[in-house]
Amino acid sequence: MNQDIQFQIECLAAELVQMLIEEYGWDIRRSLDELYSSVTFEKLNDPECGLYYQGAVYVFQFLKSEIETGKIA
Repeated sequence: MNQDIQFQIECLAAELVQMLIEEYGWDIRRSLDELYSSVTFEKLNDPECGLYYQGAVYVFQFLKSEIETGKIA
């Protein structure tokens, strides 16, 4: 994975953690744990999937669905 893609993923991860904190009232540790252990984050790290290229709000919908239903929408 090249550095540009890795940078985009890291920026998205920071935004997603902030969104988890705001949406669920979790602390940063819980938010990071939820994000990093999710299938959504796994897909975000797969350059072939291209999810890293999407906006944080779009990716958050997948993450939120996964957290609330156990499945990615």
